Amino acid sequence: MQFETKRLWIRNYRADDWEAVHAYASDPLVTRFMLWGPNTVEETKAFIANAILAAEQNPRTHYELAVILKENGQLIGGCSLVLNGTNGEIGYCLHPEFWRKGYASEAGAELIRYSLEERGGHRIYATCRPENTDSAKVMERIGMKKEGHLREHLYSKGRFHDSFLYSILIQNG
Repeated sequence: MQFETKRLWIRNYRADDWEAVHAYASDPLVTRFMLWGPNTVEETKAFIANAILAAEQNPRTHYELAVILKENGQLIGGCSLVLNGTNGEIGYCLHPEFWRKGYASEAGAELIRYSLEERGGHRIYATCRPENTDSAKVMERIGMKKEGHLREHLYSKGRFHDSFLYSILIQNG
């Protein structure tokens, strides 16, 4: 599976992607708002192995995808789509060298397009920690609307976490 946007290829992970993924997945700056990480080498390799297995499922409902710069073929991050009937959840994580350049918005918009147009989705949602204002801006930029503030609904890294919830709906008719 591969999507193409103006500046990106979004494709299934390959086993040899682990080093590029580990370059950002092991970074405490990158993972400070995530419920996972910073990753060990073993955790990153396990993530890649699980992503490859998910790509082989039929029907496929879980997409963990590499984000690649078209200009040079460099893996700069990842994005995800999890489908559950007509609902879907998206996520994204990029190497900090590529933050604030519109790549997360470009990848997120493509996942929304695929889910709503090609998979018959109706509602796509995403969450971020309230402190992660850059991620909230990405969601707003791609047309998502803030639905609410989920208080202490997730437990990770030894404490409870809040999330902002955003979504977008396909307009029927």
